[in-house]
Amino acid sequence: MPVRAFACLVLALAALAVPGIASAARSEPEDVDAIRRVVEAFRTSIIDHDRAAFMGLFFSGVPGEVTWQFANDDARMARIRKDKPEARKARHLPEVNHVAFIDAIVASRKTSEEVFSNIDIDTDGEIGSVAFDYEFLSDGKQTNWGREMWQLVRTEDGWKIISVIWSIHDPATAG
Repeated sequence: MPVRAFACLVLALAALAVPGIASAARSEPEDVDAIRRVVEAFRTSIIDHDRAAFMGLFFSGVPGEVTWQFANDDARMARIRKDKPEARKARHLPEVNHVAFIDAIVASRKTSEEVFSNIDIDTDGEIGSVAFDYEFLSDGKQTNWGREMWQLVRTEDGWKIISVIWSIHDPATAG
């Protein structure tokens, strides 16, 4: 066996023999269940207008310490640009953040609900991601829909959301 091939074989076998080097642990059922509980608590805190429960799901209560970013679809942008030509698909707006989101829901007399489907959770037990389809309902009527993705970290206080990104499609641009 040539020396180079032998060296590669020895390195490959060594990587397999040392725990954690060949691959990280992936999506243990208890971690997936814990993250699924965060998703459900997020959903119910919106329905219940429960600011304290909602805020407890996040890594920080400081808006700038949690990514909260949307991206509008092209059809929605075409409609918006009729009135606001300077509008952008994805633009950081400091006033659009997780704190302002729940404060608006709590202050509203309307019912609110975010419905999730096609939930996919991936974790190694320390960090995790959640991706799902969503639709947002206000007084039972769909206001927008899209795909949403979160990143989470496991802290001493449990799983916390550190990043939320989502696409926005709305009924006015559907079809």
